[in-house]
Amino acid sequence: MSKKINFGFILAVLILLSFEACSPAKGDSPGHEYMPDMGHSVAYEANRIDEYSLHTWNKESVRTVTELWGTPRVPMKGTIARGSVGLSAHGNSEEYMNLLKGVNGRGISTPVNGNVPYYYSDTEEERTRANKEIVMNPFPITKAGLVRGKELWVIFCGICHGEKCEGNGYLVDDSKNKNVKYPAQPANLVLDTFVNGNNGRLYHAIMYGKNVMGNYADKLSYEERWQVIHYIRACQAATKSLQYDENGNTVNVKAAISDSLFKAMSSIKKTLPSLTVKKTAITPAPLAPNTEGGGASGAPSRRR
Repeated sequence: MSKKINFGFILAVLILLSFEACSPAKGDSPGHEYMPDMGHSVAYEANRIDEYSLHTWNKESVRTVTELWGTPRVPMKGTIARGSVGLSAHGNSEEYMNLLKGVNGRGISTPVNGNVPYYYSDTEEERTRANKEIVMNPFPITKAGLVRGKELWVIFCGICHGEKCEGNGYLVDDSKNKNVKYPAQPANLVLDTFVNGNNGRLYHAIMYGKNVMGNYADKLSYEERWQVIHYIRACQAATKSLQYDENGNTVNVKAAISDSLFKAMSSIKKTLPSLTVKKTAITPAPLAPNTEGGGASGAPSRRR
């Protein structure tokens, strides 16, 4: 009987000790925890906003990240990040590129990050405005650009729109995919409505998406978006038996300029003599003497 009592007493003590061994922090006591380093990291976790209650004594001695620094702020409208320069406004001129690279001691090197501001919002009215105002592709049609555009198209767009932009990608083509369950038909970009349309319609869709399609603004840089549009135009040319390459554009003349024409225009611009305006000082003629007694102004006096 005494052995049973002793065993029960020891068991009760162990149970009480187990509760005490895992007591939480309270007041002046840091609490107890079995192998705390295995259960909770004592290192700072930068991606969390937390009071770390298991490692603190009280709430008064701890301030959260939000209380210390506040929440992240949104930049002011129109703010342009360093390197977010619009090459379309300057072209690919050697002088401008040297300025960005800091050549000849002209400044700090500014890497182009491709994050050019887009001043159109995600509404149908703004979509219409973009389609009307965004006409010319800022990058000339080059062979390398078309190759890059196709690579990007296959990676991001071809699975829905098809490799040749005909709206028959793997997700919707039941001849290739027996488990087709896509909720909407992707746009057929070789139709006349897209061939005759401006580039703004395509660029706005890349920036914000359209219907089921999501946006790709964070996946394609500024130049990559335009190279993808070059590839779409090349697919339209192949369908219509027209030309859209580095040697010419007969698909939509307003949409882009070929690389050959771009180089020809650049060479002509370099050979044109610079126009200078000579400033000639204009000296007023001396006043003629008044022979009729009109005074210093030279105006004739009236005779009575």
